[in-house]
Amino acid sequence: MAESKKEPRGWRDLPFAALPYKLSLEYKTGSWRAFKPVIDQGKCVKCMTCWVFCPDFAILWDGEKISVNYDYCKGCGICAHECPVKAIEMVPETKKV
Repeated sequence: MAESKKEPRGWRDLPFAALPYKLSLEYKTGSWRAFKPVIDQGKCVKCMTCWVFCPDFAILWDGEKISVNYDYCKGCGICAHECPVKAIEMVPETKKV
């Protein structure tokens, strides 16, 4: 009888090659986005909802204002969608020549 393959149930069950071995800071992934988030600081209430929902950890807080690290932002728009005061607008990315 053929041995049945066990489905991975957690990260410990994954083969070694499936685990990243470098820091995410080494992978700048923002160069291919079509839209980028722009934060209207006048509307922003600094609730940090955008930071909580950002899948790329591209939202930054310096103690005074919220900003976006465009080196890592992929332009998914989740931050703009989740912003309760609509302080984030997704604008078309312009290519730098």
